[in-house]
Amino acid sequence: MARNKEKAPKKPKEDGRIKQMWQVFQMTRRYDKNIVPFLLLSLLGPVAVGLILALIFGEGNGFVIAMWIVAGLLAGFLVALIVLGRRAEAAAYGQIEGQPGAVGAVLRSSLKRSWRGSEMPVAVNGKSQDAVYRAVGRGGVVLIGEGPKSRTTRMLEDERRKVLRVLPNVPVTFLYVGPDPDSLSLAKVPAKLNRLKPSLTKPEVLAVSNRLTSLGAGNLPIPKGVDPMKARPQRGR
Repeated sequence: MARNKEKAPKKPKEDGRIKQMWQVFQMTRRYDKNIVPFLLLSLLGPVAVGLILALIFGEGNGFVIAMWIVAGLLAGFLVALIVLGRRAEAAAYGQIEGQPGAVGAVLRSSLKRSWRGSEMPVAVNGKSQDAVYRAVGRGGVVLIGEGPKSRTTRMLEDERRKVLRVLPNVPVTFLYVGPDPDSLSLAKVPAKLNRLKPSLTKPEVLAVSNRLTSLGAGNLPIPKGVDPMKARPQRGR
């Protein structure tokens, strides 16, 4: 082998898990002032429970007491990670709330596997940028209006007629994401979908989704969704 063989360029080193978690925490803290007390409570709560159980069941056995304490620490760390993840997601969604394409970002990144949705809307008002998004799952077909109800209701009704024309026996549900007091926030859209009463089987979900996709959305002025999980706060000067 030649001694002067060129070395392959090294791949950039990815950030470690601890560094990634710290970056997520820093981003969340900028938009969620309550993240620190929530994390402390979620961490110290299980630790306190572990200490209490150690005193009750330890009976002076140092090994048993240590195991209960370690179990409390591990449980606290796990709960804190879950809390951080949910608060970070809510903070990220808060940054894009009200922007065109925000609902599409939620459908792309936060739906469970039992649901099929696209970041691209099925109908758009080119002037107001109001849009209608569609998701298909065990709860049937869900049409989500992005914008004020006064402007999106008619758009939703038009899309429902299109769905029922080809799938007359599939339930269609309306959801609204906008400035109205009774509209959903972005963070609550996935939970709302998951609470819908199942009416389709998994094979039926796939068939309905494929059938609706084959209809196409036409030539629309479609705003591409933004990704809330890639949102980054501006650095302070």
